[in-house]
Amino acid sequence: MLAETVCSAVSAAGLGIAAVTAYRKRFLAAARIAAYALVPVALVMTGVVEWLSGMVFNPTVWAGFGLLALSWLLLVTTRAIERRRLGKGEKAAGVPAAVGGSPAQQAVAPAASAPSPGAHPRPASRPTPGPAGEADDFSDIEAILKKHGI
Repeated sequence: MLAETVCSAVSAAGLGIAAVTAYRKRFLAAARIAAYALVPVALVMTGVVEWLSGMVFNPTVWAGFGLLALSWLLLVTTRAIERRRLGKGEKAAGVPAAVGGSPAQQAVAPAASAPSPGAHPRPASRPTPGPAGEADDFSDIEAILKKHGI
């Protein structure tokens, strides 16, 4: 009798947390919390907590199995929706920008992989070595240094 009361209290608390989470517009997280919150009551209703209770044709047992199926369905559905969103490049609901995405996506700035629009094209052939050719090489370096104020 005490085990059923404790499981019911845990489930009620979990459903309360799920309601607060849903109020904060985090519906996927709220559905996942509700799924976990239904498990203790479902286990009590299926007779797992009270192992000696009869489980054959008791409607309460079948209602407990129904709640287990519902919680499993909620978990699977919310995970599938979350994976689908992450696959399209969107952030998961409630995940901060610093946490969302793969580490490879966060390591490089978005514009770091693209060449800068003002980049100088490479010359088709290398100038001939000599005093004039070396001066051309240093002029590019001098232009870069001037650009950065050095």
